[in-house]
Amino acid sequence: MKICVIGTGYVGLVAGTCFAETGNDVICVDVDKRKIKMLKKGIIPIYEPGLKELVDRNTKKGRLSFTTDLDASVKESLINFIAVGTPPDEDGSSDLTYVLAVAKSIGQSMNGYKAIVDKSTVPVGTADQVRETIRAETDHPFDVVSNPEFLKEGAAIDDFMRPDRVVIGVDDSRVEALMKDLYSPFVRTGHPIIIMDVKSAEMTKYASNAILATKISFMNEMSNLCEKIGANVTLVRQGIGADQRIGHQFLFPGVGYGGSCFPKDIKALIYTAQKHEMELQILKSVEDVNERQKHRLVEKVRGYFGDDLSGKLFGLWGLSFKPRTDDMREAPSIVIIDGLIEAGAKVQAYDPQAMDEARRILGDKITLVGDEYEATNGVDALLIVTEWNEFREPNFETLQNSMKSTVIFDGRNIYDSNKMAALGFTYYSLGRSPVNGEPPRK
Repeated sequence: MKICVIGTGYVGLVAGTCFAETGNDVICVDVDKRKIKMLKKGIIPIYEPGLKELVDRNTKKGRLSFTTDLDASVKESLINFIAVGTPPDEDGSSDLTYVLAVAKSIGQSMNGYKAIVDKSTVPVGTADQVRETIRAETDHPFDVVSNPEFLKEGAAIDDFMRPDRVVIGVDDSRVEALMKDLYSPFVRTGHPIIIMDVKSAEMTKYASNAILATKISFMNEMSNLCEKIGANVTLVRQGIGADQRIGHQFLFPGVGYGGSCFPKDIKALIYTAQKHEMELQILKSVEDVNERQKHRLVEKVRGYFGDDLSGKLFGLWGLSFKPRTDDMREAPSIVIIDGLIEAGAKVQAYDPQAMDEARRILGDKITLVGDEYEATNGVDALLIVTEWNEFREPNFETLQNSMKSTVIFDGRNIYDSNKMAALGFTYYSLGRSPVNGEPPRK
């Protein structure tokens, strides 16, 4: 099939590349001339494991191309995916400016029947607005489809090529058959293509992210309670996760969720409910808990060293909101860094992939260093914020020799408390008692 993907951000680039990998002719379109120039040179603007190899292979095969010419791309393509950004407004609503601008351009460029697919995460009812916008520009026949993405950053290629399910919202059997044909190579293992109406498909994406965010905030609240009563959240997590009705996924306590999806989607769903005179009390609590949790590690630091951190130097491991990505949108690391600096501290940090993003976002607020051990030189304590694999088994002797004092605040519970005590570290984690016999100083 001939496919046009409009928007070469995270979703658009991954989707377009994976469609090309199954033999389709894909044109990826973006208004950003610099980004298109980079992609044509094989330079990938985001970090996603395995993506560059797929882009290079399909570009060389001639199945994948990049352009700024939306008009010609729409004319050449049967299926046109809208994968542009939907940034949140201050009230939590999704800004559909880019989506509707693309829809208008598609309508102006149509030269026959087209399937227009909303791949961006958009509020319920967006397909209706897209349909109205296109209809105002053309008399050619078309269908509007909702096809939400369920990609995890850091595992997006595998998620797209071997999805748990493909959700397709359609209002016509003709486009249903077209979309099933497009996705058939991705579901050969038997995972379902779920066909539903358009509004239900739009809602499915938000509901899916909302329940995952709820599990995270729930476990973070349980973690905080475990600390108060002397329980071990690691054991609690194992006990409840063994229940098949609950499962182990998303039950790891931490410093809160971030990224481009959960924060934005929770706000958008709350806003949608408010528009319909309904209050989503659970999701408002999920959001509140998550914001508080981002401050939890700084609270522990101040509990140990005191409220005034002037003259203190802290090392930070991890800046991206999760491992295997360079994405720092809504990252807990930003809140943690701001909290330390506001208390008078200095920070030096390292992340395997997010250093360029950190320079862009943080500027000269902190010192960015070349590796994880350099981040611990002369520090009063080390804070672990993102659970990159390379942080899981460090050389603890090197840490002891480089740190001014061997205090670790672990925001991801990646170490065994008893092991850290045996090694001589003062170790604080989440939902587990401090280990080494020394209570907090305050």
